[in-house]
Amino acid sequence: MRRTIIPFLLAFTLYATGSSAQTGRTYQNPLPVEFGDPYVLHVKGDKYYMYGTGGAAKHGFAAYSSTDLVNWKDEGQVYHAANPNGWSDSTAAWNGAYWAPEVYAYKGRFYMFYSAQWKNNPGKEHENFRVGVAVADSPTGPFTDIHNKPVFDPGYPIIDANVLFDKNGKVYLYYSRCCYKHSVESEVAAWAKNKGWFDAIEESWVYGVELKPDFSGVTGEPVLLLRPPVTMSDKQAEWESRSVTSKEVNRRWTEGSVAFKKGDTYYMMYSANYFGGKNYAVGYATAKSPLGPFTKAANNPVLQKNVEQGGVVTGTGHNSITYSPNGKEMFCVYHARTSATGDKRVVFIDRMKILKNGALVVEGPTTTPQAVPAGR
Repeated sequence: MRRTIIPFLLAFTLYATGSSAQTGRTYQNPLPVEFGDPYVLHVKGDKYYMYGTGGAAKHGFAAYSSTDLVNWKDEGQVYHAANPNGWSDSTAAWNGAYWAPEVYAYKGRFYMFYSAQWKNNPGKEHENFRVGVAVADSPTGPFTDIHNKPVFDPGYPIIDANVLFDKNGKVYLYYSRCCYKHSVESEVAAWAKNKGWFDAIEESWVYGVELKPDFSGVTGEPVLLLRPPVTMSDKQAEWESRSVTSKEVNRRWTEGSVAFKKGDTYYMMYSANYFGGKNYAVGYATAKSPLGPFTKAANNPVLQKNVEQGGVVTGTGHNSITYSPNGKEMFCVYHARTSATGDKRVVFIDRMKILKNGALVVEGPTTTPQAVPAGR
């Protein structure tokens, strides 16, 4: 997810020696970037750009650039809410809630999808989030909203936009319906109520919908793709319900989705549990179609806290994926917290793999020196 992040600080040590992974060059998590919801764009020429929640001076988004995924340069604020087509309300809760930007190179330009509070709010809803899209001629902006309104209005608050450009030429938007005023009956909800903890449990669900080619709206109706388990016997229920079963909060999340295709299989990674707590974790599901049906994986969660194993990392979630400069290594880019960083969300990158049987594995969270991503 998101939330305000304090300004960028070089608070962590980066280990780097030599000139390549083969000669012993290493890096160490967390990286010296304070972002939530990190998203990495890889453009031609081996340049990477990272966007995320926080880091901007005021009402917008900042960016960082890198050539090796390890050393990052601050590029400053690249999107300002007060652009000519700005549709958001920067005076609303969470300073307008500018969250989870993702940038895509498309037909020679760069498009930023993001979440914010919509100024069209006749019901004065506390959570009135929608998804917008802005465009620029450079990955470092300045980005300007392509329309003076969100991409579309499903009638409920939404966040965490993710876009898939399918090989069939179609473009798909994935998003999370917020927990806000979305109480759902389930065995977990009944269990929590019976214990006298919570009267109701609100949930967020992931949907997908086809985008119009010019991003001016959507085609067809959104399709429900992922939601928290209904029964407590579901193998996913234990890890996806920890925020409730630990009496942390009366909400269950399915959010921060990222979709990609390997072979003939569509993968969708997603985050569950309270984004501000220790139990935030990542799982994935697979499908044969971009709009599902998606089946959650038996080896979930694939990324979670490691304090029970003697580690120092908690709150692992809202990831994106990218590849090493030579294109041979896949990386999971995500935010987390450590015992040293406290409530600050900082960026981690760890290797991930798709095994021969189709299983997705993230080799993290790590805090020990790791070989840098392989170069060309």
